[in-house]
Amino acid sequence: MLREFYHAYIDCLNRQAWDELGRFVADDARHNGRPFGLAGYCSMLIKDFEVIPDLRFVIDRLACEPPLIAARLMFNCSPKGSFLGLKVDGRRISFTENVFYEIKDGRIADVFSVIDKAAIEAQVASE
Repeated sequence: MLREFYHAYIDCLNRQAWDELGRFVADDARHNGRPFGLAGYCSMLIKDFEVIPDLRFVIDRLACEPPLIAARLMFNCSPKGSFLGLKVDGRRISFTENVFYEIKDGRIADVFSVIDKAAIEAQVASE
């Protein structure tokens, strides 16, 4: 059940269906220890898509053990300008994100996320 929930959540993100995000994310959601709430979470995602117009979330690994979901997401995209403080300027980069979600009352309540910034730094330095 959590596996289907997560796939539907990722589909929502990739479609940028922000009006559906509340089906997946709690009103008082937290991200990396910060209280974001649904509105802040949605704003963060909208900003991500503004900076990375070709952003697409691809599930590489997925483990579900209620109430937790653990995923490794893969990205191959072209951020505009700076991304994570690195001058990318539209170059295509590949990186991963490791993320843990806690599900409460059927929605994402807590997210802990780490992006492999070292992989991006290596790509930016080699060009």
